[in-house]
Amino acid sequence: MKILAVDVGKGTQDIMLFDSHQNMENSVKLVLPSPTRILASKISKINKNLFISGETMGGGPINQAIENHIQKGYQVVMEENAARTIRDDLKKVASLGIKIVSPEENQVEYDDFAKLELKDVDLDSVSSALSYFGVKLDFDYLGVAVQDHGYNEDMGDRNFRFLKIREKLSQPLAPEEFSFHRDIPDYFTRMKAVSRTLSNFDPFLMDSKFASVCGATVDPMVQELNSYIVMDVGNGHTLAASIEDGKIMGIFEHHTSSLTPEKIEYYLKKLADATITHEEVHEDHGHGAWALESITEIEKVVVTGPRRGLMEKVQFPVYHAAPAGDVMMAGPVGLIKCINHRIGN
Repeated sequence: MKILAVDVGKGTQDIMLFDSHQNMENSVKLVLPSPTRILASKISKINKNLFISGETMGGGPINQAIENHIQKGYQVVMEENAARTIRDDLKKVASLGIKIVSPEENQVEYDDFAKLELKDVDLDSVSSALSYFGVKLDFDYLGVAVQDHGYNEDMGDRNFRFLKIREKLSQPLAPEEFSFHRDIPDYFTRMKAVSRTLSNFDPFLMDSKFASVCGATVDPMVQELNSYIVMDVGNGHTLAASIEDGKIMGIFEHHTSSLTPEKIEYYLKKLADATITHEEVHEDHGHGAWALESITEIEKVVVTGPRRGLMEKVQFPVYHAAPAGDVMMAGPVGLIKCINHRIGN
């Protein structure tokens, strides 16, 4: 059985082609610039009006590149789904000076515009990269992880994200329970977009932070622990999950740039004893928090992610997880674990 797992982050896209007939450490692995960085770079080199089609994807660098393009005096026209990359509220997108059109509209007037297509996963590019090394992109199952806050027009995205986390985590759950397959709620607009892009492959979807937490639990050293915290320190966001008996008991999420060692220690202690509140994290400009139950102790703080160096001065026993021998593969390994769980393997 072969599984292609793609974890799309703000800085990188981490890819693993897993073959169950081989040792996981020998899997084909790629760590590449994220799609949003690649496309932002392309926009920065365009010196004419721009027409953007495609799907909703991760924003960040793309959003800034589009704003810069408009400031240079160029027109930017975007199809509706692509425009939601900037904001789900299309009125706010239009207020930036972007013209929004439906895919059904006659677009002949934009024939002389530079063209760009948005999507979080480009399997053709991955296939081309692998073919150079004689590797065929052949798989039985596909898993993709992206960070998706969800969208509700009546609620801010940080509050809405944790509303849905609370609904899901109404009882302790194993990390692999946070995956989707043909059951993606409509409010997860980015996951729905990936599902449309890859509809021919019937993909499994997961939020990238939960994929990393799930992947960390595959590390052999972590499997020996019972009461611990997993912390994915990403380029943009950091999520920590308290775990006991293999199940998540609580979560907090913050912007990595806002965290200090002292602040991390404070939040981890409150997460472990289940006294952390959504309001205190949200008011600190983080995403939020939700804790069901306390854990017995913090045997280790298990860390993953490209910014995990932030944990060096934290006064807790820290373990750097490396599932499949590579800290950057936490997300893909988590996806592989979830797919095996879902198919009953």
